[in-house]
Amino acid sequence: MENFIRKIRFSTAIILSKLALYGLRLIGRGGTSLPGKIALKIYPEMLSALSGKFRIIMITGTNGKTTTSRIAAGMLDRTGMKYISNKSGANLASGLTTTLISAISLTGKPMVRTALLETDEAAFARTAPKLKPEIVIVTNFFRDQLDRYGELYTTLDKVREGIQGTPESTLILNADDSLCASLGQNVPNPVVYFGFAQNAYPEDNTEISSDAPFCIYCSARYDYSDKTFGHLGHFSCPSCGYKRPEAQIECTEVLGYDSLTSTIEIKIPNGKLSAKLALPGLYNIYNALAGTALGHQFGLSEEDLVYVLEGFECGFGRMESVKVMNREIKMILVKNPTGFNQVLRYLLTQTNHCCVALALNDKLADGTDISWIWDADLEILAFMQEKIRSFLVSGIRAEDMALRLKYAGIPEKRIKIEHDENKLIDEAIQSVKENETIYLLPTYTAMLDIRKIMKERYRLKDFWK
Repeated sequence: MENFIRKIRFSTAIILSKLALYGLRLIGRGGTSLPGKIALKIYPEMLSALSGKFRIIMITGTNGKTTTSRIAAGMLDRTGMKYISNKSGANLASGLTTTLISAISLTGKPMVRTALLETDEAAFARTAPKLKPEIVIVTNFFRDQLDRYGELYTTLDKVREGIQGTPESTLILNADDSLCASLGQNVPNPVVYFGFAQNAYPEDNTEISSDAPFCIYCSARYDYSDKTFGHLGHFSCPSCGYKRPEAQIECTEVLGYDSLTSTIEIKIPNGKLSAKLALPGLYNIYNALAGTALGHQFGLSEEDLVYVLEGFECGFGRMESVKVMNREIKMILVKNPTGFNQVLRYLLTQTNHCCVALALNDKLADGTDISWIWDADLEILAFMQEKIRSFLVSGIRAEDMALRLKYAGIPEKRIKIEHDENKLIDEAIQSVKENETIYLLPTYTAMLDIRKIMKERYRLKDFWK
């Protein structure tokens, strides 16, 4: 009798959640989380029930989850696999449930056999043991939304807890991140590491990071023989001997880079390849290395790996570009100091004049504590302000961002607050000339608001596609 009731609840949850998904998509809403919430309310064991129906790949970490997921999707495309993924970035339990339910029939049979799931770090501890992923990719750990995640090591512990519940999963980990690399120590899981080789990057990094300067095991301060950014690099503990593990997937040289691309050389087991990424920035090279590690796990050739890396297109809000009136609008999500700093350093590579528009919200999905903007190096904008035609700020906490720009060295008269997103876009377009670029730098919910307007005005894809 109990099994019969469980089957009825499972079937009811599937039917009602699929009806909700269909209805929401019909009216132009994403329907990325609500159907999953309905399913979990009716049948709380839904994720465990669905796990055996799919070959599951999970991607988690502070920065780079969505971009890495997109590169990983390209790798799966190249293998010829049919799969489902949460492209929208709905990465809590409800979003994962919605994604999986969208790929099964009303009778509960899977329509594809593989699921690629970007997963929130805090949710990973609860969802990974239920889903039992075949592969787990962890990108990095940085301070992010302390009001929601708590202290940095708390976030690490949540991911570690999830991994402990999946001892058979192959782990793909960032060797250059002392926190991330620790997840592969003394575990039964197969582990693959990715990272930068010594002296692979042509510039010296003098950035001082307070995220993880001390050994996770004995609290001694790390020594670094090479650094990329933040606390990432070739670390070693002079006290207990914990050090960066050897990477099987490694960027051996950055051959060239500009405001649009990075050309890199990558060492893989038994081979080497070079690729021109349609992505700028060190942080995106790390994402490319993680995606390469997945492609290698699935047996892709060097030619196939290069094909995916060079043909990659950015996901919504992550270096997404739109051409408008012979001007380019680039939208780049910012959500924590380390990621913001990398975006600001990317702006330094610009050769033409541009407009910079920042949109700061403090909703739950953004993080209600916005003090992190004072840890970001916005002084970089003051250094390059001769190239910036206008500074625009928007969002719920626009005034706070304007104040931060003022203290960064931007004259108050050059900063304009515009809460109306439509007017913000119009003013940004009017402020630059043909063939110049507008950089929109929003937090997460501000990005959704602005992108909704841009979708209607410029016929962009829906964010869940």
